[in-house]
Amino acid sequence: MTAATAAAVMLTACGSGGDDGTGSGGDVTLNVNLFGNFGYEELYREYEKANPNVKIKQNTAAYNDHHRNLATHIATGSGAGDIEGVDTGFIAQMREVGKKFTDLGTERQADYLPWKWQASLTKDGQQIGYGTDVGGLAICYRRDLFQEAGLPTDRDEVSASWASGWDKYIEQGQKYTQKAPAGTAFFDGAGALYNAVIGQAPVGFYSEDNTVVVGSNPEVREAWDLVVRAVQSNLSAKLLESSPEWNNGFAKGQFATIACPAWMMAKIKDQSKDAAGKWDVAAVPGGGGNWGGSYLTVPQQGKHVEEAKKLADWLTRPEQQARVFTSKGLLPSIPALYDKPEIAEYKDPFFNDAPVGKIFTTAAKELKPQYQGPRTGDIQTTIRDGLVRVEQGKQSSDESWQQTVSDVERLAK
Repeated sequence: MTAATAAAVMLTACGSGGDDGTGSGGDVTLNVNLFGNFGYEELYREYEKANPNVKIKQNTAAYNDHHRNLATHIATGSGAGDIEGVDTGFIAQMREVGKKFTDLGTERQADYLPWKWQASLTKDGQQIGYGTDVGGLAICYRRDLFQEAGLPTDRDEVSASWASGWDKYIEQGQKYTQKAPAGTAFFDGAGALYNAVIGQAPVGFYSEDNTVVVGSNPEVREAWDLVVRAVQSNLSAKLLESSPEWNNGFAKGQFATIACPAWMMAKIKDQSKDAAGKWDVAAVPGGGGNWGGSYLTVPQQGKHVEEAKKLADWLTRPEQQARVFTSKGLLPSIPALYDKPEIAEYKDPFFNDAPVGKIFTTAAKELKPQYQGPRTGDIQTTIRDGLVRVEQGKQSSDESWQQTVSDVERLAK
């Protein structure tokens, strides 16, 4: 631990007194409920060492399960953790019930990208979440599979091959399938690809007055049609993101590319440990866009609100966000870090020494955020389910689209 980090940890410890919330001065166990890999394990150990009366228990659930459970706990008034991670697709839903969360104040506002801070701010000015990371977009790809299929492997050449947009990405996929290694597809699944494509649109599922525009926004349907075309070109491995089969697909090398926001790098490392050096990172087709990014919130119903606030604050401070990026690849939501050499010049050996610092900080600087409405996460899942029906041959594209729009309209009522 650096001297600066040690000082930050010890500063956090001051005044805590080891209060367990009952006034007894006993140990405090903080339950941190997350989804995916936030990269906090080493940080927990440091915090516990500096705060000997604090114990941290992390509970990790699947993405949809986590957010569904959190919504239930908030609605019923019990069952939530001391700290709850919330994805950007669900933060607006939690913002609507902001009084159920602890107000984190304005002290950290200057740290953050303005749009990141605003996204977790209620109408009456209550801040319910400390931003952890932002997504950005790139394409992660398997160099070895590209080579076997006769495609260029150099990241600059790969980036140039589809620089003009997703049509060129599909063209590369069609070339890949002509000589694809047995048992492999060009990308993982329709739902994940769709998230990247729609993430580049100026307007997604909502207008800024919280009107759902899935059925009326032409870019939502255009993204659908593009992904369906890729599926019908036999480019998809037909894997559902975050499912056991999807995890196994990494381990077995079943797909050659994946839409890759910065946080996806941690998933790739977790699920394909034997493929270090075989993965690389290229620019996303068409440039720009965002998918994901998260927040740490502190529900009011938690047993140790003050201790939870201190931990959430410390985990999201600039020093910690920088370390999580260089260890796990989660892109900081604090722009002051983007020009620091340890971030901007960082190369990741797992990804063939790709200059991921430059790739993702450049993307973050150019990022134009898309407005997220109260049910964005649920709508995203509904559209994914519709595309899965097409992938599995259960419905035609038009049939599934009509059902999806109807499902979204019922969801939004």
